[in-house]
Amino acid sequence: MNSKLTLQDSFDARARIAGRVRRTALVSSPSLTAASGGQVSLKLEHAQITGSFKLRGATNAVLSLTDPQRAAGVVGVSTGNHGRGLAYAAAQAGVRCVICMSELVPQNKVDGIKSHGAEVRIVGRSQDDAQVEVDKLVAEGMTMLPPFDHRDIIAGQSTIALELLEQAPDLDTVLVPLSGGGLISGVAMVLKAANPAIRVVGVSMQRGAAMYECQKAGKPVLVPEQATLADSLGGGIGLDNAYTFEMTRTLVDDIVLVSEADIAEAIRHAYFQERQVIEGSGSVGIAALLTGQIGSFRHCVSLVTGQNIDMALHKRLIDGENVDVAAEVQMQGGADA
Repeated sequence: MNSKLTLQDSFDARARIAGRVRRTALVSSPSLTAASGGQVSLKLEHAQITGSFKLRGATNAVLSLTDPQRAAGVVGVSTGNHGRGLAYAAAQAGVRCVICMSELVPQNKVDGIKSHGAEVRIVGRSQDDAQVEVDKLVAEGMTMLPPFDHRDIIAGQSTIALELLEQAPDLDTVLVPLSGGGLISGVAMVLKAANPAIRVVGVSMQRGAAMYECQKAGKPVLVPEQATLADSLGGGIGLDNAYTFEMTRTLVDDIVLVSEADIAEAIRHAYFQERQVIEGSGSVGIAALLTGQIGSFRHCVSLVTGQNIDMALHKRLIDGENVDVAAEVQMQGGADA
């Protein structure tokens, strides 16, 4: 059985990654406060060096490698932001990095990973397909650093919560974008240790919300991956999930889902009201607030987790276009056939 993560893991991770990642700002949102009836603040983790929170876990994991592991290099599967964070962290440490991705990952995220010197391999139509290539490279001697279900990854992401407790000691509700659960597991572990009364809410999209479906089933199950504006929240949690399913089950108070229209409106809100450019996955907490799904609170913090959106898509959204990414992916598939 895997040993549980503790607060000490979080403190160790913060010491390890100090000076290599940014301490991101916490800002108040007058517009969301007015709409919600309680104080709302935004944790601007999309201002991290690689444009998302994923750099924290990736950096902690790379810096925790043994010398033989460093020499052999690292490999990961990613919907984009983990790959970018891992590519950057590996480059900073002088470690070879290969990122395996599915065809559903937007081109701008593929290009972002390549910009940090990592090798990218596009395999299949899902993270599970890409994982096959990862397994092959691991058999050849590389070390896999997965996006979420890994002690060092979770501990690295948990450092966000240490900052939050210092920045907003009065917080009582935290909204966390939810995919494989690495972020929410780490954040909830720290917050519940500090104050069990703090409410931790996972927010995911209605299309292919893997962790939500797994929690509903009571065990890890396969969930079809679907095209969504919140593309970074795509992918399954793994049938052999070692940490995040159980941590989410025991530490997270609620999971809510938002529609594609809700996500688009949240991206627009972030741009026009908050003056922030954010991707769909980073907007889901705002979407949940705007749709009234969170209920009452005194001080709610929504984690804004990523900014790596295709800017042409962003312009279409803020111009008010009703973008159906699923239909566009289907059309593209037909054109490629």
